[in-house]
Amino acid sequence: MERAKLVNILVKELGETYSKLLGINLLSGESEEIFKWFLASLLFGARISESIAVKTYKEFEKRKILSSGKIMDTGWDGLVAILDEGGYVRYDFKTATKLLDITANLLREYKGDLNILHSKAKDVRDLEKKLMNLGKGIGQVTVAIFLRELRGRWEKADPLPTTLTIEAARNLGFTKVSSDEKVLQDLKSVWNKFRIKGKDFIQFETALLRLGKNWCRKKKCQQCSFSSYCQQQ
Repeated sequence: MERAKLVNILVKELGETYSKLLGINLLSGESEEIFKWFLASLLFGARISESIAVKTYKEFEKRKILSSGKIMDTGWDGLVAILDEGGYVRYDFKTATKLLDITANLLREYKGDLNILHSKAKDVRDLEKKLMNLGKGIGQVTVAIFLRELRGRWEKADPLPTTLTIEAARNLGFTKVSSDEKVLQDLKSVWNKFRIKGKDFIQFETALLRLGKNWCRKKKCQQCSFSSYCQQQ
């Protein structure tokens, strides 16, 4: 009963997905919405605060630069201006170059459509490889961010949990294993046992990620509202 209560509180307090926060409708499955989330994931993937990534995405949205064609039309100088306005100053030049390179590759290889990329992937890991092959600036963290919210939307989207998610899961006693694959199995088992009506596994995983990022990693145990459940105390 205690475990069910913990899962419920976690999802309720920390489980809002980032795509929903940004007003992106991934449930539609439309290529335009998936590209928006891809752009947001590229912004979230840098070593920069969540608030700056959100503000920068909103700047792209305000200027209606939310498609592969619009990215290319905006050009390097225009992208730098948007990134600077969003507060992405430390990474503006690098990110502008990265966005243009990745978008150009997406247009050349998949007509700018990430749904086509997914359809051509052989399996879960090939999908991740194809995403990383779009450009130098896409690593495991960015791929995990992007694919986490496409679980259940894309058949081959099933990324391994990030180190922050794993840290939070261990602290709360949801897993004790060291293998990323087995951690994912443990978390899915927990969710299948204590699932919440109207919610899905993505929200459970997102809640653990937020907990790991905002409290566990920073050792803010005294400020954490889940400290009474923490097995590291």
